[in-house]
Amino acid sequence: MDERKRDSMVAYLRRRMKEFGIKPEDLASVLASDQSEQKEARYRNATGEVWSGEGEMPRWLKQAISAGQSLEHFELPSQAAVPQTGKAVDWRDDPFAGSPLARRDGY
Repeated sequence: MDERKRDSMVAYLRRRMKEFGIKPEDLASVLASDQSEQKEARYRNATGEVWSGEGEMPRWLKQAISAGQSLEHFELPSQAAVPQTGKAVDWRDDPFAGSPLARRDGY
């Protein structure tokens, strides 16, 4: 939206708010409560856009699925699915142990 359209929209909104007796503080409190009621994100793309899985699927996700990506690709791990730290890993059966694939630098 260009600056002229934006200024016009702001002026219109201010007139309507005055007409209905809405103060900026009223609007701010409603917006703050709306943000606190947002659902936890279930899906996220590389740019950080999220979707809770409720309501209409966002355009970015529709486009990705249409392009052949799976929905599961964007799914965030749930708290229950996050592995607990502190468990020892048994590397004895690692088929890549000792190979270049096992090294951090890959060389």
